[in-house]
Amino acid sequence: MKIALASDHAGYTLKQHLVELLRGQGYDVLDLGVDTAGIPADYPDSAVAIGEAVLDERAERGILVCGSGIGACIAANKMPGIYASIAHDTYSAHQGVEHDRMNILCLGARIIGSAAAEEIVSAYLRAQPSDEERHRRRFAKIQMIEQKARRDSQK
Repeated sequence: MKIALASDHAGYTLKQHLVELLRGQGYDVLDLGVDTAGIPADYPDSAVAIGEAVLDERAERGILVCGSGIGACIAANKMPGIYASIAHDTYSAHQGVEHDRMNILCLGARIIGSAAAEEIVSAYLRAQPSDEERHRRRFAKIQMIEQKARRDSQK
């Protein structure tokens, strides 16, 4: 599985830890930066970079890290076709994929440590979307909301 990772300056250290961990586990990792914690970087830029990588299929899933996870998550979800969520526990990480087709996991580097992040990322990457009718139906409704928003924005 090809995984894209990106962060702002606040998430840099955790992102680097995850890049090394995932490469060591045999994942194909696309590191979209940032390359230092020493220079302030804006999380919306990281969200766009990772969103584009998922949308153009350079990566199957993404992991986006900022200080709290919140700003990056909000920014990523502005992109049609991106289904990002914060998960600071393993249940939410796998359930978000299984029930809601989450394709970007957002983490708060100032909220969780590297050991918790490792477990959460593992749960996220092992999960597969459910093919149960109720989950397909709900996801179709999410896509209809997205399509309506696109149409409304073009008026």
